[in-house]
Amino acid sequence: MRPDRSWLRPVAGLAILGVLVWRIGGEAFVDGLRHVDAWSVTAAAAIAVVTTVCGAWRWVLVSRGLGTELSLRSAVAACYRSQFLNVTLPGGVLGDVHRGVRHGRRGGDLGRGLRSVVWERAAGQVVLVVLTVGAVLLLPSPGSSLPQGESPVPTVLLVAAALAVVAALAVVVARGRRVSGKRPTVRVARDARVPRVSRAGQVAVADLRAGLLGRHTWPGVVAVSTVVVVGHVATFVLAARSAGVTASVGDLVPLALVVLVAMAVPLNVAGWGPREGVAAWAFGVAGLGVAGGVGTAVVYGVMSFVAALPGAALLVTSRRETHRATGVAAEGAVSG
Repeated sequence: MRPDRSWLRPVAGLAILGVLVWRIGGEAFVDGLRHVDAWSVTAAAAIAVVTTVCGAWRWVLVSRGLGTELSLRSAVAACYRSQFLNVTLPGGVLGDVHRGVRHGRRGGDLGRGLRSVVWERAAGQVVLVVLTVGAVLLLPSPGSSLPQGESPVPTVLLVAAALAVVAALAVVVARGRRVSGKRPTVRVARDARVPRVSRAGQVAVADLRAGLLGRHTWPGVVAVSTVVVVGHVATFVLAARSAGVTASVGDLVPLALVVLVAMAVPLNVAGWGPREGVAAWAFGVAGLGVAGGVGTAVVYGVMSFVAALPGAALLVTSRRETHRATGVAAEGAVSG
């Protein structure tokens, strides 16, 4: 039996926050909270509606590609519940696990339900990384005023790539353990002599072909994933403006993308940790000030929490419906 090391993830997030407080003090965090206003939070929540619907539609496309039915209405509700759990529980992935398990149980195939979430999130991260690399290479560098030879572009690009690799590995490890042990539902060879790794590889290849790379799937996945990234970047720019950062949008976009990649690393406490650390580093390297990066990340965190609040109401509603259904089933069993 493997020891449970899931507690290491929130500890890592707390360590990052602790180092930031030690190095720059807590004033940047407090200032970030002070800059939150009703207008910016409302605008961020409106943007979140669009990104949530697009993310839900991506999940619908992937699920249908894997052979499971999922309505857009159910997907949107599940995504809101997932977001709320992600911004309130350690690790930042428990909400995704929750919607994968719920979808799998409703469809009668837990493994396929979990894999649909894994592939859906992986597709979004691939699009995010591609856009991040393109933005860092093509957009004007926010550190262009630095002396020659001190441009932050190579460093930012290197860190973005490293974060992408870490995020991908973390997603595979964190969710792959939950999928392992489940019987694959995709039709692959069932020979007992085939090693488990080989069998898992066959399932992954079949999932990619059917769930992501199908001609009726991948164009929609790329399109809605791009809209999701644009929405998150717009929210980040809005957070930067609320935090008092006056840099141009062109300067903020590559920094926002790098921070978004860092947010995919599940080493956080309810979303806090890597986001603030990478924002502080990226803003500092770009010459925009470490405090500005922390303040922007703090405002972004508050916006994300408020935008996810509909998920709390949906969690309460779904729990009541479950209890009601359970009670009706029990009464039927007794009367029968």
